[in-house]
Amino acid sequence: MGAEALTTDTVLSGTLHVYVAFDWGEEIDLDHARRLVPAEVQGLARRPRTPPAFAYRPAPLRYRLGAVPLSLPELGVLSADADATLFDFGAISAALRVPFHLTLLQLTRLAGWLAEPAEVVQAARSVLTLLHDRLRPAIAKPQWREDFSEEFYVFELPPGEALDPRTLLERHANWLAGLLLLEAGALSEEEIADAVRLHISYTPQDLLLSDWGAAVLVDSNCGETLQVIDFCNLQLLEFRYIDNRLDDILTVAYRQIEQRTRSWVPSWRAFTRPLRELGELKVDANEVFERTGNVLKLVGDQYLARAYRQLADRFHLQEWEQNIQRKLDTVEAVYKVLADQAATARAELLEIIIVLLILLETVLAVVRR
Repeated sequence: MGAEALTTDTVLSGTLHVYVAFDWGEEIDLDHARRLVPAEVQGLARRPRTPPAFAYRPAPLRYRLGAVPLSLPELGVLSADADATLFDFGAISAALRVPFHLTLLQLTRLAGWLAEPAEVVQAARSVLTLLHDRLRPAIAKPQWREDFSEEFYVFELPPGEALDPRTLLERHANWLAGLLLLEAGALSEEEIADAVRLHISYTPQDLLLSDWGAAVLVDSNCGETLQVIDFCNLQLLEFRYIDNRLDDILTVAYRQIEQRTRSWVPSWRAFTRPLRELGELKVDANEVFERTGNVLKLVGDQYLARAYRQLADRFHLQEWEQNIQRKLDTVEAVYKVLADQAATARAELLEIIIVLLILLETVLAVVRR
């Protein structure tokens, strides 16, 4: 059967990969975590072409979570195989794998349902709760927010004549766009064209397409590609976390400047705590930003580097980085303003003390006469 013979009733077999990333805290001591709960050191799956330079720095930990109960439309109630990858910068990604045998129409309906991820996120959160409680002593400043996660889906399909990449893109772009955009309804030509615009292949038989919420992967040996996708989703979560944290820092900093400006009593001590807190937060944000950006090394593997760039483009990671850098620069400027105000307050206090000493000396001189 040629790819042009695909219809809405054609049954396809594959795997739905569900990735849900959470932030657990500021930092995780992986050695301590491994002592608390035994885990595998997560190396990267590699093909023969992949050089040793392609690796995590440092290597995260992988925990097998077993079967997770999940209810999905078109598939019903099932058990998804799950594991979790834990990183030193405080984040964890749960990966759920769901085999499927569905028609094209059923896959489209499933994709539309996945656009509202609350049930999937809750399932991932539930299976991670016990692990989180056991690893809590290894987490610096633990904080697991109910409303903060990042989800991504990969529809993995095995290559074959029925799924020829070129024919899929030419004849079934509308169906691919529905999966990528998690949209069960009809899409405009512009949306379809944009959804399938970014795609790469290593061989004539494989294909990777991605958008903000999902990817379609036609491949038979794609472990390392899936790991890059998983990490990219987690990196987006961390960039969102840093961005939100910087917003909170700046809100507090502006309030401190306003309070100090309105105060008529010059007190350099009033600046001590705000300066210390702002300095610590600035260092922490920079450290998390750098660790998140540098943990995955793609040196030497051009295909995986292209896959990462494609996902980074869809996730707008460069824009997130630029926005974070601007806010870090703003924090630096605010810190300088507070430091200058503290120096001014200290100088004013010294001047007042000098004036008081002169006045005291004058009064004592008069009294002695």
